[in-house]
Amino acid sequence: MEVNPPKQEHLLALKVMRLTKPTLFTNIPVTCEEKDLPGDLFNQLMRDDPSTVNGAEVLMLGEMLTLPQNFGNIFLGETFSSYISVHNDSNQVVKDILVKADLQTSSQRLNLSASNAAVAELKPDCCIDDVIHHEVKEIGTHILVCAVSYTTQAGEKMYFRKFFKFQVLKPLDVKTKFYNAESDLSSVTDEVFLEAQIQNMTTSPMFMEKVSLEPSIMYNVTELNSVTQAGECVSTFGSRAYLQPMDTRQYLYCLKPKKEFAEKAGIIKGVTVIGKLDIVWKTNLGERGRLQTSQLQRMAPGYGDVRLSLEAIPDTVNLEEPFHITCKITNCSSERTMDLVLEMCNTNSIHWCGISGRQLGKLHPSSSLSLALTLLSSVQGLQ
Repeated sequence: MEVNPPKQEHLLALKVMRLTKPTLFTNIPVTCEEKDLPGDLFNQLMRDDPSTVNGAEVLMLGEMLTLPQNFGNIFLGETFSSYISVHNDSNQVVKDILVKADLQTSSQRLNLSASNAAVAELKPDCCIDDVIHHEVKEIGTHILVCAVSYTTQAGEKMYFRKFFKFQVLKPLDVKTKFYNAESDLSSVTDEVFLEAQIQNMTTSPMFMEKVSLEPSIMYNVTELNSVTQAGECVSTFGSRAYLQPMDTRQYLYCLKPKKEFAEKAGIIKGVTVIGKLDIVWKTNLGERGRLQTSQLQRMAPGYGDVRLSLEAIPDTVNLEEPFHITCKITNCSSERTMDLVLEMCNTNSIHWCGISGRQLGKLHPSSSLSLALTLLSSVQGLQ
């Protein structure tokens, strides 16, 4: 009859705990009126309760903090912190202890151990402690793999590991829209407006510390999320930048091509990279999270072969007095040189001053020509 040898128990014990901020202790206030049967009993009990706020006993939030009772939720962009402890439960000295912590995601395996060097020995009732940190950059299933190897007094090499699985959730839902700016005369300009809609997908309020747009090298950005009141810059969202669960906030930005790119007509064509959003928030008791979107892209509007834009025009002019405007003609073609002829067509209210049908010369590919023209108006009102 074959007898299997008894399974040897490990001399070391491994404990893994997630490190999170505590929460404010909450209680349910129970009160009654003085004419009721309990009288002032319930009120006195609340006043004597050390967890209540003195003078505001009926508030649910108290002055005490509560340690986390479960693993909780982990959201993308937050920092995952964990405490790892290896304790010697035996009565003998253990040698060459090596503790390794890896985080397995859907795409990679990361080593989170602060040190990969082995500890020479661990005496009875002593422990090896380590704290690991990792900024979560992927959603989905994550597995924390903790492996421990050591050598017994008898020289036998031992090894064991434990797995801790958790889900990483999406904290924010970000949607973007692009709008091409149009002037009062309906000529398309190079300005682009970006609207970013940010929704809180968690179950707790968020303090939006920073929402900014980092433009690409082709653009300058202007934030349109504040107004000037009494000489001070005030946020359009008010003094409290809190975003409640499932609430959505809209941010607006204006992007304008830099001069060196705006003058080259062939560059801003087709799909162009605008930049990326950088979002920083804080949750309960200041736990910080950060997300950066991928590079945002837009399809630049097509102008055809030739583009005409207004560079300068006065807001107000006098009746039947000449005024000046400046136009810019751009050859959007990358191959053809164009011969330009200027034809001036009068309307019932606007009349040109100058020679119609004159030659403007040759305009080479991806180059521009500034043209100063003179007009006068024969009719009052908005033209």
